[in-house]
Amino acid sequence: MISLVKQKLRPLTEAARLALNYPHEYNKFWIERSAYFEWYLKHSKRLLKFKNIHKGESCFIIGNGPSLNKMDLSPLKNHHTFGLNKIYLIFEKVDLNLSYHVAINPLVIKQSTKEFNSLLCPSFLSYRYAQKNFKNSDNMYYLLTTNLCTFQSNLTQGVYEGYTVTYVAMQIAFYMGFSKVFLIGVDHNFTTPGNPNEKQFLKGDDPNHFSPHYFANKEWHLPDLEGSELSYSMARFHFSRAGRQIYDATVDGKLNIFPKISYAQALDICSKK
Repeated sequence: MISLVKQKLRPLTEAARLALNYPHEYNKFWIERSAYFEWYLKHSKRLLKFKNIHKGESCFIIGNGPSLNKMDLSPLKNHHTFGLNKIYLIFEKVDLNLSYHVAINPLVIKQSTKEFNSLLCPSFLSYRYAQKNFKNSDNMYYLLTTNLCTFQSNLTQGVYEGYTVTYVAMQIAFYMGFSKVFLIGVDHNFTTPGNPNEKQFLKGDDPNHFSPHYFANKEWHLPDLEGSELSYSMARFHFSRAGRQIYDATVDGKLNIFPKISYAQALDICSKK
C-alpha cells in the first residue's frame, strides 16, 4: 500500500524537487508536460486513422539530395510516396502526386508556411514548431517529436526526431503498415563545413539539395550524419524484426546502412497505388 502511494506521488515529488533546486528546469518540466497534454487531447487521436492503413504495401521515401536531378521521377506518381521538407520545390519539374509530406525542422517549417498550407496531401508536422504557424487544417497532422532515443511504432505516443526527418518518415511508414520502404534522394553527403546541428546562414546557392534555392540565403541546420546513422540502424533493426525491409535506391548515395538496389529495381518491386 505504501509503495503504491509513493508511486502515485512520484511525479509530484519530482516536480517539487525541481522547483526547489532547479527553477529553470522546473519551468521547462511543466512547459513540456503541458505541451504534451495539449497535443494528446487535441491531436493524437487524429493519427489513429493511419494505423495499418497500408498494411503489406510498399512506398518510397523521397529525400532532398542532388541525386534526384539524375533520376526520372515521373513514375513515382503511381506509387505511395513520402515527400520531405521542401520537396514542393521540385513540383515545377515533375508531378509526384505525393501521398504524404513530413517536416519537423523549425527553420524549414518557418520558411515554408505558405507552401505547406497549399499541399493537397496529408502533411505531418512537428507540433512543437508548427502549432503557432498554421491554422487547423484537415490535411495537417501534428506529431509530438521528442529526443527520446527510440524507434516509435505508435504515433500517438510521439516520435523520435533521430537527427533527420527521414527517420521520422520511417516511423510513420511503419505505423501505416508498409512492409517495404525504398529510399531515394538520401545522398547522405554534404559539402558545407561546420559542426553537426550547427545553425548557419547559407550565402548564395545551395549545393546540398536538389534545388539551388533550397536554403539559398537562408538559415539552416547542418546535418548530423553520425547521429542519423545511429537512427537508421534502429529503423533497420525494427523493420527487420517485424519481417519488413528498407532498401536504399539512392543514386550514388553515401549511406551504408540499408541493402542497396537500383532505382529501376525499386520501381519493379514497389507495389502501386
